[in-house]
Amino acid sequence: MSSEGLLKNGKKKVVIVGGGAAGMSCAATLAQHPEKFHVTILERMSVVGGQATSINLNSELYGTSWMNDGVQGGSPAFKHTFNFFRKYGHEPKDVKLQVAFGKGQDSFWTNVFPSPLVDRFSGDIKKFGKVLKIIKYTMPILGIVPIRIMLRIFFFNKEFGEKMVYPLIALFLGTGNQTANVSCAILERLFDDPNMKLWDYDPETLLPNLPQMVTFPHLERFYGDWANDLKSKGVDIRTNTDVTAIKSRSKDGVVLTTAPFDPEKGKTDSGQREGRHTGPESAPEKYDDLVMCVLADDALKLLGKTSTWRERFVLRGAKFFDDITITHSDSAYFSSNFETAFNPDLCAAPKSKQQESQIAFAKNTRPGPDNEPAGYRPMYYTHSYPQDMTKIEMAFDCTNYQHQFREDQHADKAPQPHNQHVFQSIFLDKTHSDLWTIDQIDQSKIIERKWWHQLGHRWQHYVRVVPGMMFLNGKNSTVFAGSWTLVNMHEMACVSGIAAAWRLGAEYRRFDDFAEDLFRKYVFIAHGKIYGGEKKGV
Repeated sequence: MSSEGLLKNGKKKVVIVGGGAAGMSCAATLAQHPEKFHVTILERMSVVGGQATSINLNSELYGTSWMNDGVQGGSPAFKHTFNFFRKYGHEPKDVKLQVAFGKGQDSFWTNVFPSPLVDRFSGDIKKFGKVLKIIKYTMPILGIVPIRIMLRIFFFNKEFGEKMVYPLIALFLGTGNQTANVSCAILERLFDDPNMKLWDYDPETLLPNLPQMVTFPHLERFYGDWANDLKSKGVDIRTNTDVTAIKSRSKDGVVLTTAPFDPEKGKTDSGQREGRHTGPESAPEKYDDLVMCVLADDALKLLGKTSTWRERFVLRGAKFFDDITITHSDSAYFSSNFETAFNPDLCAAPKSKQQESQIAFAKNTRPGPDNEPAGYRPMYYTHSYPQDMTKIEMAFDCTNYQHQFREDQHADKAPQPHNQHVFQSIFLDKTHSDLWTIDQIDQSKIIERKWWHQLGHRWQHYVRVVPGMMFLNGKNSTVFAGSWTLVNMHEMACVSGIAAAWRLGAEYRRFDDFAEDLFRKYVFIAHGKIYGGEKKGV
């Protein structure tokens, strides 16, 4: 790329560092205005998509040829995500979420049928709903309090927190094993905010019976289609390209250098990637605006000596942890750590006709709500470590969860026997690897190992980082985007990227009132700007 200055045809030259959900959403929004912007994406990996990755499977053994191994699904409220999917003919699929927490009668509970543990903590469950309302109306104060402190303030049973609250919140905010340190503001939003909530609070069972969720389409194909479309619109997508240094930033523009990069070089047997440069550093490249769509700690490293004290203060408040996901087919390991089959000894006596129906469903004798095919088949699991009950191990039965395992075989539920299921075991925070059960997995049944550098949703994040972003965005020709700017969800990454483009002068094209409301809230929180509504795009 030429270093002789900015384009002379009136277009702004915008460089986006990072081709994940945030970077792609930003580029797509800017690309709506080819007369105003020339867009470049710099992505160090060989494909775009960030953590939204897919892997190949042996279809004869597992019943499908692929699975998503990073981001698997989300809430029906992910309107921007689905809008991008559908634009390229990729459709999310509905699923009734079944979860199983803990192991054994003393720790197990589920949202599929009544359990003794839920009966035991019925008083705490009802009080939890009242406390959510108190948090809502005292948000500036209680909102910043970590969950572990809130549970003490309101005299909840210690085991209720360890066996029910922490595992439930870990469902979407467990990265880094920081669940106990999640702020009450996020806890309340997950249950109450229409734009963010993942499920409704249930005063009887805490988590509702079989809530509606969605699984994502083939993400590698989707991101490939998206990238091809953006290229056809003039977006320059440079994969295997690492930003080596940001030389200068000011109101007049940004200067940086790059080098070709191979992320697979130096990859270890444990799945850790180091990556290496494969060529010389480029000549300085000059742009009008920089959009940083990488993690906060990576952004700070790249900014280097050009970072301001405000950027250092805010971005250092985001803490990231190294987690590893093992994709495998070791059903014996899985069953030894989780309750994978219906066990009547773990079932409480029904107290209503509804609970009778739930038990019949779990026993595979009666269909569920909306004619859901019968059977206890959890998709998401957790268990806590006896040595530290605030620390959690998470897992997915991907065969039960992801739609292609059943749809590729024209079945209403996956027909593969349990010993041919594909599982993901997620081990959180490498500094506590002495607790992990990772060594129990049969090495011959491991399909993939992947390390992830993940945000911990600590309460400090919502005191320092989230309110601080508005004081960084727009300064020195730089805007930040990524799910870490608020909460680690694919939808939030998309919204943050769209907001960054809007901040640079692109139009937010309305397509859904609910989605627009989330965008409006995000723009105010992260940019300190008022979005007043714009003409609906065609």
